[in-house]
Amino acid sequence: MSSKARHEAIQAAQGYLAQKPVYLDTETTGIDPNAEIIEISIVDHEGEILFETLVKPRGRIDPGAQRLHGITEGMLTDAPGWDVVWPQVEAALTGRCIGVFNLDFDLRMMQQSHQRCWMPWRPPQADFFCIMKLYATYYGQWNPKYGNYRWQSLDSAREQCGIALPNSHRARDDALLARAVLHHMAGASV
Repeated sequence: MSSKARHEAIQAAQGYLAQKPVYLDTETTGIDPNAEIIEISIVDHEGEILFETLVKPRGRIDPGAQRLHGITEGMLTDAPGWDVVWPQVEAALTGRCIGVFNLDFDLRMMQQSHQRCWMPWRPPQADFFCIMKLYATYYGQWNPKYGNYRWQSLDSAREQCGIALPNSHRARDDALLARAVLHHMAGASV
């Protein structure tokens, strides 16, 4: 582990916290190119829920994904579709600093959800940052195969930081856990 890289990760975490970010997490029908969002939560800087909803997908939930998050198709029967949910999500995100654990995945799921609803994809005008990549640098486990720091799962980060929050694989809990990971990094010493 490079103490210089860890120090830079701590400073970056402190810089993000100074911007009072919001935190976003999603649960999905799976991970394939047709997967779509079935739950989304946005938590503010103080840990309060800004927006949260289940989302009725156009496709089916992969059984493996369902085992992970526990969201069933029956739970989504009366949920709004992504085309109804997106304007509210976009309004909650626009102009904000947004922390996401595994940002690339969640942005891809937003884009795929747009495609499944035949909506043009334009990312919201916001300042996104990836807590997972920042945490990888902070944790400092080098990955020689890819020449970068090894990504850690949200559950691994929770354990490594000694955070007592649950990892339920539901959007609200995971957004709160991502928030706690960022706060942990910002409060660390080199």
